[in-house]
Amino acid sequence: MALKRYLVMAAIALLGAPSAASAQDILVAAASSLTNAFTELAIGFQQQHPGTKVLMSFAGSDALAQQVVHGAPIDVFASADSQAMDTAEQAGTIVPESRRDFARNEIVLIVPSDNPQNISGLADLAGGAIGRVAFGNPATVPAGRYTRAALEHAGSWDAVKKNEVLGQNVRQVLSYVARGEVDAGFVFATDAAAMADRVKVVTTLASPSPVLYPIALVERSGRHPQAAEFLSYVNSPAGQQVLQKHGFSAP
Repeated sequence: MALKRYLVMAAIALLGAPSAASAQDILVAAASSLTNAFTELAIGFQQQHPGTKVLMSFAGSDALAQQVVHGAPIDVFASADSQAMDTAEQAGTIVPESRRDFARNEIVLIVPSDNPQNISGLADLAGGAIGRVAFGNPATVPAGRYTRAALEHAGSWDAVKKNEVLGQNVRQVLSYVARGEVDAGFVFATDAAAMADRVKVVTTLASPSPVLYPIALVERSGRHPQAAEFLSYVNSPAGQQVLQKHGFSAP
């Protein structure tokens, strides 16, 4: 419990307003699904580098990519899929040789913990009693893109889409399900694990392509000199141990 309270307090500190940032701060923009893991990674890095602060900004990957493209003062960008990172790379706003996949995830079907609709698999989502199914908007959210691809692969996309409730990021979808505002939802496995007391995993979707997370340095003048060290820390054995603790696997 003490560690949990520490992480929450650290998260509040790390999510300070951009105006509070200084030249000594490493600014990291990371996908919403990385919130818990990257908060702990930032704490670990700061402990190894006294006097250096890591400020985190968590949001949907596509939204963060647009911030990178438009010159936001970001040093490191961690995305939940390659498409968002490709957007930044094609705009010339990341350092291509620094880009690497650092984690792997899965898409799962979740329901509220009491599962009032007794959903036991994808086939149940086609039933007339199912009214609302949440997932990230495929146009702007990596988890939504992975969900659509997996459902199309399974032949279930049309049945699910007719009851869609679109989220702006995967954590919003998780909240919808946890509060019982929808009958079911699709999120990353790591997000479901973070709220295991309020949601239940029904099944893991077979993805036609691996659910990989890329990270890269942002190409900008004034980038923090230790930004590359933070990126290396994420990929180090210590960093990978933190990611695995939060449910991610090696890419």
